[in-house]
Amino acid sequence: MSRTAYYSLARRGSVLPRSIHALAEALGIEVRDLLEEATVTTATDANRLVGEANRIVSGHPEATFENVWHTLMLLRERPEERLNRSLRRGRVVAVHR
Repeated sequence: MSRTAYYSLARRGSVLPRSIHALAEALGIEVRDLLEEATVTTATDANRLVGEANRIVSGHPEATFENVWHTLMLLRERPEERLNRSLRRGRVVAVHR
């Protein structure tokens, strides 16, 4: 990282791209909530999920790894968390149409 890039990031309030902040604001959620979905707690947990996703995809060639991974990540959440997030997103979409 260049010195200029370092000082540019140091002056900003966040090292996250502005698009992440804008997306969270548009969805009416906190940035951390937007990033939490993709967060895996440990490398072992990540490896287990990758292995499970690969196993599912190998048995179902019409499935994509990304969709299977996303589904496995969502299944880690409590149903009410998934429902609340979808309701928040639905409200944002309805407002913007």
